[in-house]
Amino acid sequence: MIPTQSLTPKDIVAELDKYIVGQADAKRSVAIALRNRWRRRQVPSPLREEIAPKNIIMIGPTGVGKTEIARRLATLAQSPFFKVEASKFTEVGYVGRDVESMVRDLVEIAISMVKKEERERLQGLAEANAEERILDVLLPPVNPPSHMQAGPDGLNSFVTSKDTLDVEKLPEQVKTGDSTREKFREMLRQGKLDEREVELDLEESRSTPMVEIMTTSGMEDMQSNLQDAFSKIFPKKKKKRRVKIPDAIKGLTQEEMERLIDMDKVTSEALKRTEESGIIFLDEIDKVASRSSGGHGPEVSREGVQRDLLPIVEGSTVTTKYGMVKTDHILFIASGAFHLCKPSDLIPELQGRFPIRVELTPLGKDEFVRILTEPESALVKQYIAMMATEGVELVFEPEAIEELAAIAVEVNENTEEIGARRLHTVMERVLDELSFDASERGEEQFVVTAAYVKQQLQSVVEDRDLSRFIL
Repeated sequence: MIPTQSLTPKDIVAELDKYIVGQADAKRSVAIALRNRWRRRQVPSPLREEIAPKNIIMIGPTGVGKTEIARRLATLAQSPFFKVEASKFTEVGYVGRDVESMVRDLVEIAISMVKKEERERLQGLAEANAEERILDVLLPPVNPPSHMQAGPDGLNSFVTSKDTLDVEKLPEQVKTGDSTREKFREMLRQGKLDEREVELDLEESRSTPMVEIMTTSGMEDMQSNLQDAFSKIFPKKKKKRRVKIPDAIKGLTQEEMERLIDMDKVTSEALKRTEESGIIFLDEIDKVASRSSGGHGPEVSREGVQRDLLPIVEGSTVTTKYGMVKTDHILFIASGAFHLCKPSDLIPELQGRFPIRVELTPLGKDEFVRILTEPESALVKQYIAMMATEGVELVFEPEAIEELAAIAVEVNENTEEIGARRLHTVMERVLDELSFDASERGEEQFVVTAAYVKQQLQSVVEDRDLSRFIL
């Protein structure tokens, strides 16, 4: 992948083209928005603080690539990315999710991202420390206490005596001094001690939270805060466990990793990334828009959610358990089908915070054929790879792929329009028999022809009522 700092709009579009078919306008808009974030960081202060992100509304039917564009964009930007359905939020005072929770969730994602990077950076050091701790257990001190006297093979009593090392004449090898430690280190790395067991004090993992509470709107953060507080008051207990050396090294490496990671540094970097490069994808934004025809009841709550969203999108400060987060420069990408309403049905203030509007076009047969074959993660490639694990060489004739695309379009037209998602159900139906008995077929080639596709789908396509339930 191209380094993030050198991604030009053309580079971003080229990367998106690897996974998403069509929708050139949408790709162009998000590419510019992503590049503008880099450009803003190059502008000197105080002007930099005045440059607001160009938030985007993507308009189009389901299954045309709105979510996939946003998800791939976050991967390219290597930024904290959080997707949430706007319909899950309710106005303050109603039972449901508080809009500020999406910022807290974004911070959690940023924390996980930075911690993962730190783990990768410290992996070698943690493994080296774990290796030293294992060698401390295997080799007795120069003047060991009575309960740690070396056994007949030269190992201390923390090592079980029922197993034997795969090394001949071990007593001659085991001598005091650095040379012995290095010989044991070599045997450890070669796996010659893998069957040995050692007794260690390892931290117990908690599978259930220490405290659970029922929360209402605006209270989602309370449970995690209480759990953090209890974990500090009551640290993890250690338990003596007898494990084989590979498992001991794994457990000790994890302990060393947690000890080496500087959480203050992680938190500081995560908050910075959230504020400077975080992306929140608000799906189904049309579900909180008031209907053009007017109405009562739910309309009040919908408008209330929009007014709660407004300060977050405009720029405000949200309290999280890691500290205060400013949302001024978080990029918001909203999307919706807008079947029953239009973007102008959103409150004017919220409309103004989404200056870029992109309309995604419905997908036809040609696009479906390309979706099945062109992207790096195309469905056809996925099924070929999965069947190869069973020793079956799966082959799709070009006419079969054409037929799959045509049937998907026909079913979309006759039932519900769900875009490219229809391809998943059609493919699964066509390959149902093969998927079931592939493990018994052995080494063979299975060719999917247009006739086979028609045979598997004809009865379902002809019966519209049945296709509504199956396809």
